Amino acid sequence: MAVFHSVQGDSLTILQAPGYVSFQKGDWPISGEKIPDMVALTMGFSVQEDLSWPGLRAGQLFQRPRANMLVVVRGVDSLALPQNVASYPLENPVPFTLDSVAETVHSLFAEDTPVVLQLAPSEERLYMLGKANAVFEDLPVTLQQIRSRLSQDGSVLASLPLNSLNRNAEADLLFLSEVQVLHDITALLQRHRHLAQDHSPDLYSLELSGLEELGRRYGQDSQQYRDATAILANVLQKFGEDVFGLYGGSAVVEVVTVKSFEAPLTRKSRSILESKQISNPGSPYNLAYKYNFNYAVIFNIVLWLMIILALAVIVISYNLWNMDPGYDSIIYRMTNQKIRLD
Repeated sequence: MAVFHSVQGDSLTILQAPGYVSFQKGDWPISGEKIPDMVALTMGFSVQEDLSWPGLRAGQLFQRPRANMLVVVRGVDSLALPQNVASYPLENPVPFTLDSVAETVHSLFAEDTPVVLQLAPSEERLYMLGKANAVFEDLPVTLQQIRSRLSQDGSVLASLPLNSLNRNAEADLLFLSEVQVLHDITALLQRHRHLAQDHSPDLYSLELSGLEELGRRYGQDSQQYRDATAILANVLQKFGEDVFGLYGGSAVVEVVTVKSFEAPLTRKSRSILESKQISNPGSPYNLAYKYNFNYAVIFNIVLWLMIILALAVIVISYNLWNMDPGYDSIIYRMTNQKIRLD
């Protein structure tokens, strides 16, 4: 099932969620820096620190969603998303990424080639992993590609009520381009339905800043901004329903709305396709080794094997120490005179 979230003020809205991912209704605030941990827990992964947030309860051990879709909308603190599972206030809206969750998916399901897609059209930033490389290779990424896509068949311009928006204005075009990307993602998933039927979880992370640009260009009290807000709310509501249906009710989709982040996000430009490094020898900063998720398994295997071997040595030594050579050992028994005469 899919999951989406929304509230007054910066918010996290859960639009769709499977029954085994239990979100509790309430006004419990969640910090922006905890969003990646929340996403990891909904997918059944462990996190380094416990998430002490009552909004998410422990789910079933042997069931996990087949996909998680997180949409971050910048430039608005809330959207009218009436059909949702739950909404929570977002406090401390610091920038965050799902890189840690993507690396977990990559390390645990590398052989199953899951879909990992992280996209920010306004920054022309795209990270793809696994089957996403083949399925989304034709997805328009740069603003020039997306604008070209708007003039082709199947463009959202033919179905959207633009009202006061101008398809030739720069800020308006950025917003419409992001709407087009949402439409193309669901279209590609409908074309490749086998992605939703495998056993490896898929991860999608989208960052939309078109509303933020419209607010700067026209002001947040302008008719253009109000029209765009209404359009995006309707598009996201349908987007969540489509994703939920494509994954057969086994997808989590979250919508984070934030007026503005408290600090600029400094992100190292890299590809998620890079092989994961377990350690960083020769680092000038003398960094510690990166945590390996197999560490706990290997540690328990070695620990209990050592305990079993130690107990075996103690038992054998005890029996040898208390052995009666005349009765318990055939070697000593053969030295007996009577046996030797026989």
